[in-house]
Amino acid sequence: MKSDLERARLMVSSAVFPCLLLSLLITVTTAAPVQRTCAFPAIYNFGDSNSDTGGISAAFEPIRAPYGQGFFHKSAGRDSDGRLTIDFIAERVGLPYLSAYLNSLGSNFRHGANFATGGSTIRRQNETIFQYGISPFSLDMQIAQFDQFKSRSAELFSQIKIRSEREKLPRQEEFAKALYTFDIGQNDLSVGFRTMSVDQLKATIPDIVSHLASAVRNIYQQGGRTFWIHNTGPFGCLPVNMFYMGTPAPGYLDKSGCVKAQNEMAMEFNRKLEETVINLRKELTRAAITYVDVYSAKYEMMSNPKRLGFANPLKVCCGYHEKYDHIWCGTKGKVNNTEIYGAPCRNPATAVSWDGVHYTEAANKHVADRTLGGLLTDPPVPITRACYRQ
Repeated sequence: MKSDLERARLMVSSAVFPCLLLSLLITVTTAAPVQRTCAFPAIYNFGDSNSDTGGISAAFEPIRAPYGQGFFHKSAGRDSDGRLTIDFIAERVGLPYLSAYLNSLGSNFRHGANFATGGSTIRRQNETIFQYGISPFSLDMQIAQFDQFKSRSAELFSQIKIRSEREKLPRQEEFAKALYTFDIGQNDLSVGFRTMSVDQLKATIPDIVSHLASAVRNIYQQGGRTFWIHNTGPFGCLPVNMFYMGTPAPGYLDKSGCVKAQNEMAMEFNRKLEETVINLRKELTRAAITYVDVYSAKYEMMSNPKRLGFANPLKVCCGYHEKYDHIWCGTKGKVNNTEIYGAPCRNPATAVSWDGVHYTEAANKHVADRTLGGLLTDPPVPITRACYRQ
């Protein structure tokens, strides 16, 4: 007996009812199983200040107003005026915003936990946070915290009898179904720019990304299957890089006004990271690993700000930065014997940079809009279907 596809081909070839049969052929040949939306029960995030929802605030001094004022109407442990990309990820998959693992008060870990802390690096650094702001919670420490969180939550779940308290804990069977997100690496470059030559930093990149691969393997061995891995953004476009620069030499900046050599190093990091992700897909045969190009989403705001509704992307929204006088967001200082407060700009929704290092909520939303639908991901799938291995 001939199949529907074979009959359709025969009928088309004999030119019987050509329009109707062509339509039938298209319908038969393009029909494919429709993937259902992934039902992620939880998100576990690892990263730095780009995705920290309160970790560094809990570990050290809290991030104060005007941080968080735009959306949360209070300081919310985030280095932005509002939501971060990780918050938009949670919204997109229908889960609550993540509680920071280090935040012991009022936290609910039923739907995941955030191990990211501002200043975190992939590789351990021989510095303290009080020197250059580098967090002691490098990626390997975050993974160790995850390991402890997973085993400790299982123990507590079996011990706690009060239902309302148990509802704040994850279910062990759901770790395998969770979404694991990574947004880290920017501070490894920052340390490298400060302490190494260009060649030295470039030579360390394979080792840096290998540490990230080890973190993914660790979670995979514990049953994790869905990974959403951000590359690093255009480091040379952070306005802080221009604060003490003076007059740049010809060719030092690119056409968008960003430090060319720093962006080239970020792109080299991303090339190695993408290669690593490709190799991990071959090695971890049951994992669905998505490489997310946030670099392109962020650089788009630098190269085409007006088209996207942004003003000068190199102008800092919060803080006072004029010539060689710099008063950081939310702090006070004196300029010509006059006290100045580092206040936010009038319209953060048109700004890209919040404080010279971190992005505004509007910029984070742009990154989310450009990536969560699969436009800038490999494979090109929306995050709501990222659990399916392509």
